[in-house]
Amino acid sequence: MPKHHEPEIDGLSRRPVYMDHHATTPVDKRVLEAMLPYFTEIIGNAASIDHEYGAEANRAVERARQQIAGLLNAQPDEIIFTSGATESDNLAILGVAEHYADRGNHIITCVTEHKAVIDSCQYLEQKGYRITYLPVDQYGLIDPDDLRRAITPQTILISVMAANNEIGTLAPLADIGRITREHEILFHTDATQAAAYITLDVEALNIDLLSLSAHKIYGPKGIGALYVRKRRPRVRVAAQMHGGGHERGMRSGTLNVPGIVGLGKAVELAAKEMKAEAKRVGELRDLLWQGLKDKLEDIQLNGHLTLRLPNNLSVAIPGVESRSLLVQIKHDVSLSTGSACTTAKVEPSHVILALGYGEERAHSSIRFGLGRQNSDADVRFVGEHLSNSIWRLRKLVLAG
Repeated sequence: MPKHHEPEIDGLSRRPVYMDHHATTPVDKRVLEAMLPYFTEIIGNAASIDHEYGAEANRAVERARQQIAGLLNAQPDEIIFTSGATESDNLAILGVAEHYADRGNHIITCVTEHKAVIDSCQYLEQKGYRITYLPVDQYGLIDPDDLRRAITPQTILISVMAANNEIGTLAPLADIGRITREHEILFHTDATQAAAYITLDVEALNIDLLSLSAHKIYGPKGIGALYVRKRRPRVRVAAQMHGGGHERGMRSGTLNVPGIVGLGKAVELAAKEMKAEAKRVGELRDLLWQGLKDKLEDIQLNGHLTLRLPNNLSVAIPGVESRSLLVQIKHDVSLSTGSACTTAKVEPSHVILALGYGEERAHSSIRFGLGRQNSDADVRFVGEHLSNSIWRLRKLVLAG
């Protein structure tokens, strides 16, 4: 159950309210409980199946494959374990590019993709591949007709994320899937942010490759998965790591059994609680948005009003530099300006710029990512505290 935010008691400082769940989530206690035996008791290497320790570890790994396959309406043998979504994205894009090089050298993606996708595509451009970066509208949506027009006889892969990690906009996965099937092109989606909140049926959506990461769904850091379709069509990717032929030859390396167990349990819980939790955090998000609008009439929403993750709120606050605001509130509220993968850089968000806005709006944008432990009291506190901090900053600007 979510824990209500408590004010300071007897002069003791409380922890800041955490609303950066797009960057990472805390490990659910039920996930940790499932993992613990695999650190000290069930100690085998999952590849050493000739004795009981290894066989027991192997059974745990295969159980996790089943749990993940259940979330995606996939088959267990279509799940490949990786170190996280960044590796999964790299394996999907680079692996497909290498394996299908004899068929073509053209890949289509989107300007608002995660850097793991964009940087992989830019690497391929240096190797002579052609990459088309589809534009988005002011809400962050691609136009399916733009996608159709971009396809050439050389197109081998389309990669569009299921839900944007900064503005929460949901991609038209069903439309993209139909187009890829019509043209017999492979379809990859980075579903890292979406997995806990929207249904991802790889059969219904015609998805061929799908990336996941445990630490975005209340599992441990350092473990992820890549779904690779094995039937209708059979998809192949060239391995990017070598040394033993693990994971159907696609990803060598000793399996992280505790992490895999944690990912499996996190996925199981996400599937079970998705509907109720999406409704709960969606109501909290709407409460936060309404509270901010009531106090700050000029606040602006980034992304689509309704076609967005239920736990996401990205806003621009005119006249306020977002990094200055986050410094002012950091002891009370934990937020971010955008992607944690680029947050150390001072350059404006490529996502906000892609919506057609200028650098000023990009530099005044902040992202709220609500999660399981957030409560109604948290939302009210954050809305009030943030509004007061913004007014103080504006006064300082005017005074200066």
